Amino acid sequence: MATATHPEHDSCVRTALEAHTVDPALAQRAAVLLKAVADPLRLRMLALIASAPGGEACVCDVSELAEVSGPTVSHHLKTLRDVGLVTSERRGTWIYYRIAPAFVPAVRALLETVVPASAPQEPRPDLELESVDRALGEVTGRLAGLFPDLGERAVERVVRESYASLARRATIRQHLVPLTRRFAHQRLADLRKADAPAGAHPPQVLFVCVQNAGRSQLAAALVHQYAGDAVVVRSAGSMPAADVHDSVRARLDAMGAGEAAFPKPLTDDAVRASDVVITMGCGDVCPVYPGKRYEDWKVGDPALASAAGLDDIVADIDARVRALLDEILPA
Repeated sequence: MATATHPEHDSCVRTALEAHTVDPALAQRAAVLLKAVADPLRLRMLALIASAPGGEACVCDVSELAEVSGPTVSHHLKTLRDVGLVTSERRGTWIYYRIAPAFVPAVRALLETVVPASAPQEPRPDLELESVDRALGEVTGRLAGLFPDLGERAVERVVRESYASLARRATIRQHLVPLTRRFAHQRLADLRKADAPAGAHPPQVLFVCVQNAGRSQLAAALVHQYAGDAVVVRSAGSMPAADVHDSVRARLDAMGAGEAAFPKPLTDDAVRASDVVITMGCGDVCPVYPGKRYEDWKVGDPALASAAGLDDIVADIDARVRALLDEILPA
């Protein structure tokens, strides 16, 4: 037997559901945009335009992406332009395309998160659980000796949390334990500094970007190269990648920082312990605490850059790092 419901009850249910979903008009608009990028060639065109030097690409460059006719290239570019994702400007006989300013963050997020996440995951053997427990126990014992003031239980918690955070995105499991030891050591040092009374400490700088796989790693390596132990430097990401970008890894290796560089999740303790917190123009948001200096450096993304573009990005970060060190290290 059907149970009658009151019209006002149905209305309240619909109202509650509407509060937890996307507005229909906005959903329709978003679906149009998603349909526009749901083509492999158009997605590659977006990536090329977004990573081009100066933020713009000529139609002649876009045409080199695939062996398709000129009219086909024009059709795809027109589709992207019609939905507002790109803008175009004619100069002489050529047309140049840019990502529309309003969609720069969305395109960057698409290329930095959705595209990498779609890569096939290779099956990988996990370490035996008993072996992991034994190894993490050894790491805990070693770090507890270095941080006796924090207590062994607190050290063990940080070690276990650090391992879990890194394991979520790890692609090479045999390196997890040494990476956990380094990350947990950083977190414990940050925890000690954040909880310690104000005193004489080297200035601490934290660089943050979404994946912690490019810009923030380069900035941290440059600070360490120029300042050494005079500045404590950290880098982290809100959605850390499995590894540092290959092109960036080569630069870090040249600076002697490659082995120590690995993507790390952003932690509250790292922000609390830092004197200067710098996001790298990628839309990340950090917890805000009084008395800290916050900056946003809008620099290019190495993951999308050509070799020449990467040179420009490194030079840009280098100049910003030098200026920052001139301020926080007056001597």
